[in-house]
Amino acid sequence: MTLTLNHFLVLGAALFCIGLYGALTSRSALRVVICVELVLNAVNLNLAAFSAYVAPRQAVGMSFVVFLMVMAAAEVGLALAIVITLNRANDINAIDSIKRLRG
Repeated sequence: MTLTLNHFLVLGAALFCIGLYGALTSRSALRVVICVELVLNAVNLNLAAFSAYVAPRQAVGMSFVVFLMVMAAAEVGLALAIVITLNRANDINAIDSIKRLRG
């Protein structure tokens, strides 16, 4: 059995839905960051699959995938630094508690 474009698209849609559900229903800031990263990885998977099946000899889609991976890594690094700093400074773990930090 060979993998077709539909297999990758279904996997990407499933990852996107799981990440979106987790980001919308979670109360933990760390879990929200992880779910947003899952959504970005689903988008990367779909983009790589379309690039491999539509234009396999051109590297345009793959260069976008590499760019998005770098952006996702920077986003996760920054978000984790903010979450860890808030947790250490104010012992805040839930997203609802962050609202009380406004001046």
